[in-house]
Amino acid sequence: MSSKHPAQEINSESSAIWQNHVTVPDTPEGFTVRTTVPGNADGVEVMLERWQAGSAEPPHSHPGDDMTVVVEGKMAIQYFSRGDHGLVAAGEPVILNAGDTGYIKAGRIHDAKYLEDCKLVYVHDRAFGFTAE
Repeated sequence: MSSKHPAQEINSESSAIWQNHVTVPDTPEGFTVRTTVPGNADGVEVMLERWQAGSAEPPHSHPGDDMTVVVEGKMAIQYFSRGDHGLVAAGEPVILNAGDTGYIKAGRIHDAKYLEDCKLVYVHDRAFGFTAE
């Protein structure tokens, strides 16, 4: 931010990047996204996500590796493994705060809980997919 040009200041509330979010069918309540699908099937899909505090994603996996950058807010990710009687928590939840980056390997089962209103940059290897587990 430059003190010489305060009228030119831009932030997550004033940037057009965070405008025109849409709800995606069959995704958890509280989730909106603005995205562009790459023309290259071997490329990446980049999403700008908003999540409301208190919303959550159930255990799920994605077909490609992903990276999440927390722009604003605080979230928790719990990993799971398959046990004899269903899913079993694998370790303690990972907490991501504003400025943190999280990485998840393709096929890794995890959930997500949004502890505060969140704004995220999400990068998915190839086209995005969501498989409820």
